[in-house]
Amino acid sequence: MIPIVGIFLNILSSITGQLGPNYDPLFYDVMIYIFGTIMFTVFLLGMISFWLRVHGWAYKDNRERWVDELDRHFEREGIGLIPDNGKYW
Repeated sequence: MIPIVGIFLNILSSITGQLGPNYDPLFYDVMIYIFGTIMFTVFLLGMISFWLRVHGWAYKDNRERWVDELDRHFEREGIGLIPDNGKYW
């Protein structure tokens, strides 16, 4: 039983020695660069999609209906306006 495990481990170590950083000294660097590029691309696409979600292609056309209703309510009730008569300052 022990010699079979030893042969199996010997074959396994010779196979794994042909893969990964042991085979190519630049493997680790290239993988880090590719991973970093992918992560930067995901970050950049996330920022672009967030900006498009907030602003849309044309800001006024893509605003959600409840935001417009909330703006009209605030303007009608005078909520959020800075008083200009000086008595609150």
